Amino acid sequence: MSDTETRLTDLAPLSEWAVLENEIHERTGMEASVFNTKGVRITDNKKWANRLCPEIKATDKGQAFICAVAHMNLAEMGRRTGEPVIEECDAGLVKLVVPIIVNGVFIGAFGACGMLLDDGEVDGFLINKITGIDEDRIEFLSTDLKVIKRSDVEAARDQIMERIGRFVADYNASTSEETS
Repeated sequence: MSDTETRLTDLAPLSEWAVLENEIHERTGMEASVFNTKGVRITDNKKWANRLCPEIKATDKGQAFICAVAHMNLAEMGRRTGEPVIEECDAGLVKLVVPIIVNGVFIGAFGACGMLLDDGEVDGFLINKITGIDEDRIEFLSTDLKVIKRSDVEAARDQIMERIGRFVADYNASTSEETS
């Protein structure tokens, strides 16, 4: 990365990103994280949305072929379109990704996930085939999955976009003052 490239921490310190992650988690129950362009979390602020996701992510194949793939695919869609994306991961849980773009350049994404959409269902068969976690265990871990309405995910999306918009506007204002 060259010295002239904008970093997520140029927009806001890690503590402010963690505040936004916490706000989204408290509002929705979803796990919320800020990711750099490589899909790596920038904070160590971890709040699980359920009992199933930590077990999926604890397996190499679950992390690589369910979680990381969902994030990277949705982040790429967001990078290409400049728009947030709400989809389900292969496990059947909702995933929200809001691209973070500064002056036309994608510098990362805000992601939130781990809830069941009100019309969704967990794909225990696929989780089992990818991770090897026993289907009975998957069913047990899924018994207390919280359901979220799409409208609530959309409201969280709007909150995230508004906050990121402020971060970007403040950053652009400060950098234009420096060059004046």
